Amino acid sequence: MSADQSGESVPAGQSGESALTSQSGESALTSQFGESVSASQFGESVRADRSALAAEFAEELAACTFPPAGSAVTCAVSGGADSTALLVLAVAAGCAVEAVHVDHGLRLGSAAEADFVADLAARFGASFRAESAVVADGSNVEARARAARYGVLPADVMTGHTADDQAETILLNLLRGAGLEGMAGMRAGHRRPLLALRRHHTESLCRRLGIVAFDDPTNDSPRFRRNRVRHELLPLFNEIADRDIVPVLCRQADLFAEAADTLDALSLDLDATDALALQDAALPVASQAIRRLLADGPNADHPPDRATVDRVLAVVNGTARATDVGQGWRVRRSQQRLYLDPPAERGRDCGIKR
Repeated sequence: MSADQSGESVPAGQSGESALTSQSGESALTSQFGESVSASQFGESVRADRSALAAEFAEELAACTFPPAGSAVTCAVSGGADSTALLVLAVAAGCAVEAVHVDHGLRLGSAAEADFVADLAARFGASFRAESAVVADGSNVEARARAARYGVLPADVMTGHTADDQAETILLNLLRGAGLEGMAGMRAGHRRPLLALRRHHTESLCRRLGIVAFDDPTNDSPRFRRNRVRHELLPLFNEIADRDIVPVLCRQADLFAEAADTLDALSLDLDATDALALQDAALPVASQAIRRLLADGPNADHPPDRATVDRVLAVVNGTARATDVGQGWRVRRSQQRLYLDPPAERGRDCGIKR
């Protein structure tokens, strides 16, 4: 076993370099995909060299969850190492790739990043388009930028989140007091195909292809909580545990996901508007059914907090006749049924029957 730059042990001969990598650190694929050719020639070049690209990164691809070869996919590509690796590996997996760069207008030089992504897409035979997103005023610029970004991207867009991002997300959700679903973190699947890879894998891929990815300077700013988790909390956990804690957190997320999915499946058999049925159900199952009910109202984007669920349970048990559940919505009970009333519908039945 040898150790790569991240400090994680990897099998000898797999420490970020491969048989196709020269002593200078450049992959043989660098020249193949870096040549200047016409558009028609380039299409043939990509088809001819895609198999070489797949062979070079076979180990990484084996850990990814891309859809079958030939699938049309959209990749969100900022120009950083993770999203660059996403684009390259999607091409290597045989997907028909469209790379999309989103300019939030928050930093100088973002136009140059879009040009970089356009060139990168052309180099690997992917189509490209640029989008602009208007970030709304308010606090928490990270959340507002994320909302603006996803507002201009398709619902099934692929992102380059890695296991390191997963670990950070789990800790952030823990700090927020998340429940089972939040502690499950991001779910693996076609939308996040790199979730089993580490950040050092994406950085190694860029080095092996001679790609100098963009390094967003805001990633080092202690202004953002995620950065403090990345640069302060995780290293402290590693030191205390005397091990790399990222795989541990990711395994914990898988366990939470299994529990959340089981609870959700059990709650599907329960009518969330039937007060008597909710009273007879196990508390965790009844609580999950209530979360599903509220997802049709004020909690379409985020699950309700425990206090809101408890207030609805008080209505279920008859200790309250009605309760506010956020954003002007209300749950009330009438003749053993629960009704979820939106703000404009106060005073008339609009129960959701399941």
